[in-house]
Amino acid sequence: MIDDNGSVQPLVQLRQLVAGYLPGVDILRQVDLALYPGEMIGIIGPNGAGKSTLLKALFGLLEVRSGDVVFKGESITGLRAHELVARGVGYVPQLNNVFSALTVMENLEMGAYLEPHKTVERTERVVELFPRLGERLGQRAGLLSGGERQMLAMGRALMMDPEVLLLDEPSAGLSPVLQNQVFARARDINRFGVAVIMVEQNARRCLQICHRGYVLDHGRNAYTGTGRSLLKDPKVVELYLGTLARRD
Repeated sequence: MIDDNGSVQPLVQLRQLVAGYLPGVDILRQVDLALYPGEMIGIIGPNGAGKSTLLKALFGLLEVRSGDVVFKGESITGLRAHELVARGVGYVPQLNNVFSALTVMENLEMGAYLEPHKTVERTERVVELFPRLGERLGQRAGLLSGGERQMLAMGRALMMDPEVLLLDEPSAGLSPVLQNQVFARARDINRFGVAVIMVEQNARRCLQICHRGYVLDHGRNAYTGTGRSLLKDPKVVELYLGTLARRD
């Protein structure tokens, strides 16, 4: 997106976002964020910082009390999740992200419910990205491994051909090997042209693969910069990454 002055405009922008779950208790406190076309950004921070809350507010799962969510230059604040999916925003929650009783193929079909005539074409794309799913199309999702379920959740979100994909803690509960696979697939998704916002507990790995990162603390912007610059920032290392960031 390019404005009249020739400047690239954000694909997604959060402006002074305030949101929370309980009346009078704000989890997000005037958070700003920008995602540009083709970017992959990571959101890290301590537990309770508001990382997952941010994605829920962006995706219409939590009421925004003030501020604005902008997508492609238009405010989408207050729109419901299914309206955002139709506009090109996909979301993969951390928990309960597959239909366990349904087969892999049925899960993918559910992902394309707004455009069922494109199910075959998009299934082919998803299977190309996740070959393992192609081997298990007739298997119940509840029988998949944790890594396979995560890939299925990501694949189902891709069935609507989103411009933006929101990933909430995609590596949670996975072994280091499976975490690496999920991170690699997230990077592949981004390389295929989907902009990605990733909330991640594995802060070091997240910053390694993301173009830029945001550090949230107590619901506010604490630091922002390129993934590499944040990995080398002494304050970020000391406060949020600990000894993990010093291994390389």
